[in-house]
Amino acid sequence: MGRFVLGPACVREAGTAQPATGPCRVGPGGPFCQLSPNPTMSRLPTRPSAAVADASPPSEMDFQVVVLAGGTSEKLSPLVSKDVPKALLPVANRPVLSYVLDLLEASDLKDIIVVVEGQEAARLVGAWASSAYLDRLLVEVVAVPEDIGTAGALRAISKRLTANDVLVISGDLVTDVLPGAVAATHRRNGAAVTALLCSVPISGPSDAASSGGKDKAKKPTRLNIVGLDITRQFLLHIVSGTDVEKDVRVYKRKIRAVGEMEIRSDLMDAHLYAFKRTTLQNILEEKESYHSIRLEVLPYLVRSQLVVGDASHLSGYSFSAQNNIIHPTSVLGSKTTIGPQCMLAEGSQLGDKCSVKRSVIGRHCRIGSNVKIVNSVVMNHVVIEDGCHIQGSVICNNVQLQERAVLKDCQVGAGYIVTASSEHKAESLSKKVERF
Repeated sequence: MGRFVLGPACVREAGTAQPATGPCRVGPGGPFCQLSPNPTMSRLPTRPSAAVADASPPSEMDFQVVVLAGGTSEKLSPLVSKDVPKALLPVANRPVLSYVLDLLEASDLKDIIVVVEGQEAARLVGAWASSAYLDRLLVEVVAVPEDIGTAGALRAISKRLTANDVLVISGDLVTDVLPGAVAATHRRNGAAVTALLCSVPISGPSDAASSGGKDKAKKPTRLNIVGLDITRQFLLHIVSGTDVEKDVRVYKRKIRAVGEMEIRSDLMDAHLYAFKRTTLQNILEEKESYHSIRLEVLPYLVRSQLVVGDASHLSGYSFSAQNNIIHPTSVLGSKTTIGPQCMLAEGSQLGDKCSVKRSVIGRHCRIGSNVKIVNSVVMNHVVIEDGCHIQGSVICNNVQLQERAVLKDCQVGAGYIVTASSEHKAESLSKKVERF
């Protein structure tokens, strides 16, 4: 049985690997992982690798790109609806899908299949993409059944995949790592699969006012459990944190291979993969019960084919910069303050003595005086009257908050009216849908 190695190392049989440094990955049939504070790539190589920074983008004919854009899952209600699918949810006042498509364009990867769950959601995404990327990208939007999972979505379009390699990317990924760098590294090393992992982001200081010091701490997300050898060069084990109760079970043969194993729980999947097409199609065909790439496909590859290989580290990359951006057409009242890590879009107006911290405010919003907004997202055409306080909440388009309304840790669906002086905590507020 081969092993999974991190960093620039030659591909050799198990037990003969040279020391290496950097990220880790799987051989012809497996994945890799990142070990530095910055995003990195690991892959399944069949020959020594060069530095990824020098890799040139792959030919468009060599790669097909599949963007998994989701649909209108009830898990995101009331933020998504039949009128606003997940792919078109605004992030910093842009549809989240635009970040991925812009990255692909920058990598000269222009032949793209966007997979959307549900016919109506696919129609909306297709209409937006054909307008926003006319003459820039060749985007084919394909509708698949809802709630079939990432592996199920790929299985549904498997016959459309004809290139040697396939780049699979989540439609809600926001990063400055170019997909072309992942694709180029994957191709240069003849890898079977390449995955982008990154360290868990460190949250900024919490706002005392947003919690009041009285709320219970939220239970931390359980990330992947990754097993590495003592030198952090070999990936020996990977399992979802949700599958682990009290003990981490590891085969003795893996321990014998390297003597010791370090267990890591500080790495997260960035949902960006490059697959050898035949490897991907074979797994999707053989494992018809698999629904998730992250939870089933990648762990399967690690279990079944760990081989020695090299890995590349993408140094210098980091996730989205924390800038304070105020559109020149926005209007701020007297003694109104906009803190760092905020964005204020075009045409929005704030009254006097408002305070905005770590929040995004969309286009053409009307915000009264003495309003406080902390750790929140306010979408487009929202009216917030005097004296309202908003903390840790997401407010969709065309919402109206009447005077002195208070929201804490809430999601407010499009068009909802929050009545004057009302207080809501940890609620999901949306207009009732009449069913016929």
